[in-house]
Amino acid sequence: MFIPLIILFIGLAILIFGGDMFVKGASSVAKKLRVSSMVIGLTIVSFGTSAPELAVNIFSATQGAPGLAIGNILGSNIANILLVLGIAAIICPLKIKEGTTWKEIPLGLLSLVVLFFLTNDIWFANSQENLLSRGDGFVLLSLFTIFMVYTYGLSKVKGDDDDIDMYSWGRSIFYILLGVTLLVVGGKLIVDNATLLARAAGLSELFIGLTIAALGTSLPELATSVIAAFKGKVDLAVGNVVGSNIFNVLWILGVTPIIAPFTLPLAVNFDIYIAAFAAALLFGLMLKRDAKKRYSLGRGEGILFVLLYVVYIGYISFRG
Repeated sequence: MFIPLIILFIGLAILIFGGDMFVKGASSVAKKLRVSSMVIGLTIVSFGTSAPELAVNIFSATQGAPGLAIGNILGSNIANILLVLGIAAIICPLKIKEGTTWKEIPLGLLSLVVLFFLTNDIWFANSQENLLSRGDGFVLLSLFTIFMVYTYGLSKVKGDDDDIDMYSWGRSIFYILLGVTLLVVGGKLIVDNATLLARAAGLSELFIGLTIAALGTSLPELATSVIAAFKGKVDLAVGNVVGSNIFNVLWILGVTPIIAPFTLPLAVNFDIYIAAFAAALLFGLMLKRDAKKRYSLGRGEGILFVLLYVVYIGYISFRG
């Protein structure tokens, strides 16, 4: 078991470097296209940092591991808000624009509400099992298309005149492609080896999905958002997390059942509730404004988020 631990740490190093490359490339593209870092965070960065989740879900669904597939997404969304944004807020208080507070964050919450209705066939369709079908996948992808149209509208708004390093088009694209590659490779190394260690300890697929797989696939978001927070690019830090959560539910859980429909355990409803609670808590805490009338998430809220995540992990560990 010593070799998987070494590979896991190598994957972490690859993720951190990939996150740095991605922030540089994405920020440069935002500057060149005269759009805000928030838009880039909601699109390019979110696609890249959600790639590990997509790979894990397709593999899990096709190999008959539905608990790992749904646990990976819900656990990742919970970790993104409570852990990633919590740590980012501790590093640098996050001051967010009105559109993010009133549009993107509620949209992430709405996607979870839709997921709840789609995944509870026993309650709402008198079915014998809860199935995420191809039809459900098309519903989620339709909502994702609406989100992308909305994001395209945001791209028409001139971006902030912040301090962003700008590179040539070739160098910017190279950084983005290198970042995507390293994020995917690093995430896969971490998930594969962490899952190997967890299964050796006799843990369930759902537990692995909610913890080991979720934390592993959330490391790209953590690396990207923490690096962005250290550099003071809070729009990119928050946009990355909010966009990634929307991508996880509408894009990844939309694509996965189209490739391979899968059944869901009833226990997963609790984790949908927690993911929705985390999104609602983020929305509620963002409503206070600073002196410049910007919505903010301070260090105190960041500490609260991290503590809540620790409590959640403790509970599901007890639940098994």
